[in-house]
Amino acid sequence: MIYFDNSATTQADPEVVSTYDAVSKQIWGNPSSLHKFGEQAFGLLEQSRQQIADLLGVSLSEILFTSGGTEGDNWVLKGTAIEKREFGNHLITTAVEHPAIHNSMEQLKQLGFEVTYLPVDEHGRISIDDLKAALRPTTILVSVMAVNNEIGTIQPLIEVADVLKDYPKVHYHIDAVQGIGKGISDLIFNDRVDFISFSGHKFHAPRGIGFIYARRGRRIAPLLTGGGQERNLRSGTENLPAIAAMSKALRLLLTNEQDKVQRQRAVKERILNHVKEFPLVTLFSEDNEGFAPHILCFAIRGVRGETIVHAFEEHQIYISTTSACSSKKHMVSSTLAAMNVPEGISTSAIRVSLDEHNTLEEADEFNRVFDELYDQFKKLSNETTN
Repeated sequence: MIYFDNSATTQADPEVVSTYDAVSKQIWGNPSSLHKFGEQAFGLLEQSRQQIADLLGVSLSEILFTSGGTEGDNWVLKGTAIEKREFGNHLITTAVEHPAIHNSMEQLKQLGFEVTYLPVDEHGRISIDDLKAALRPTTILVSVMAVNNEIGTIQPLIEVADVLKDYPKVHYHIDAVQGIGKGISDLIFNDRVDFISFSGHKFHAPRGIGFIYARRGRRIAPLLTGGGQERNLRSGTENLPAIAAMSKALRLLLTNEQDKVQRQRAVKERILNHVKEFPLVTLFSEDNEGFAPHILCFAIRGVRGETIVHAFEEHQIYISTTSACSSKKHMVSSTLAAMNVPEGISTSAIRVSLDEHNTLEEADEFNRVFDELYDQFKKLSNETTN
């Protein structure tokens, strides 16, 4: 079995599962309780928070736990809108964001906020000039994803930060769900970034756990109110086993990060260089520093993406259409649509997404199966286009 759908979710690391199991069995107290079991749980909670902060080079107080990337994105957008509504009602994002961002923006529009969606070029990348033109005196937030989840484009995060240095009251948020552990931390973490969203199941932690970085001094309204956990910003009894497991997963992920990145880029390059030679193939991802090392998106013209996915599945190779969040809904890729890719091609797009465990041998097997299937794909393409 070859698993090439890591941008949808990753397999939990055995060491991470062991940590989750041990904490579930041995440290079951509520971190808010006053007795020794509560104190023990609270100690592990803060130890996990400190480890994450140390790994990312930030302060302990700047790490806040969530249930994952969707909650983190919703919290930053809606929490900023609530907190800063007296100062403005304008938000800026891109036309290629994850639904957690796009749908939150659309909900805020219904509440009277104004949203600007920055267009992208043929590579799925925004223009800094468009950002400059979009900023208003009423702008309160700019939200940009680090790595596009469909084609792997890395957005100009540093350039956005440079622009926003002249707008110190505007919150700058990065959705880094696809960017952690991919060799671009220097782009994601800089002095002008205010909020960053992360999701544990994208880096071998359990599902249902994540965190945000919230820069010290930046105010954000809570979405969940109740018992006052997470400094009164995110109430609810903490999922301590998952938090401890995520802390370990992040440590494992960032150990020898550059070696892992190079391995992923080599696997991506092996597949990309093979499939690009076939006439029916249209590439949307590239093999350069402007694209993440782990995502490769391409189309086989005239063959629907789900058909390609199931054809590879019969050979025990697991890939996806462009986004796991929309694949079962048979939705056209929002990123490819924003890039003005014709629908007849975008519906043929598939995504190969890697992690540090994938190998060149797996890439060679993918290429072998691709060659075997290509004649079938040609027949389907001819039937579709004739």
